[in-house]
Amino acid sequence: MPSSKATATTRAKAHAAANDKSATPALTDAPAGKRSRAPFDIRFKRAYDAPDPADGQRILADRLWPRGLAKVKTHIDFWAKDATPSTTLRKWFHEHPEQFDAFRQRFLAELASLDADQNATLQALRTRVSEGTVTLLTAAHRLEDDEAHTHLHVLRDFLASRR
Repeated sequence: MPSSKATATTRAKAHAAANDKSATPALTDAPAGKRSRAPFDIRFKRAYDAPDPADGQRILADRLWPRGLAKVKTHIDFWAKDATPSTTLRKWFHEHPEQFDAFRQRFLAELASLDADQNATLQALRTRVSEGTVTLLTAAHRLEDDEAHTHLHVLRDFLASRR
């Protein structure tokens, strides 16, 4: 029987891994005999935050350009404007932020529709994610809040599920 100290340490590590917001879970649950996919690293950051070399490729994932942010000084590698919620959905979610689950389902349906049409923006995002660390940028407030739910979470999960 493991010591209580060892059990507590194991639980602490599992809790820390589950609550690490900077890393995305690896996709390693491949069926027996199939090669598992390598983990990927998608991070979130506010577009107004200073660039950092650890950001990797900086991708703006907002339909609208952030207010007051000069395009010349942004250090944004790619604008994934088409892989964001439609204007109608974005406005609806702004009015109903408590309905994240409904927003998530609607946005996933929009992304699936884009994917079925072989959208160039989604293809470019997949390529960039496969090349290394990617930081998805947004103008949304409270991104670091534990309860924050944004379209970035949905986009990351969609990209992970379609690799």
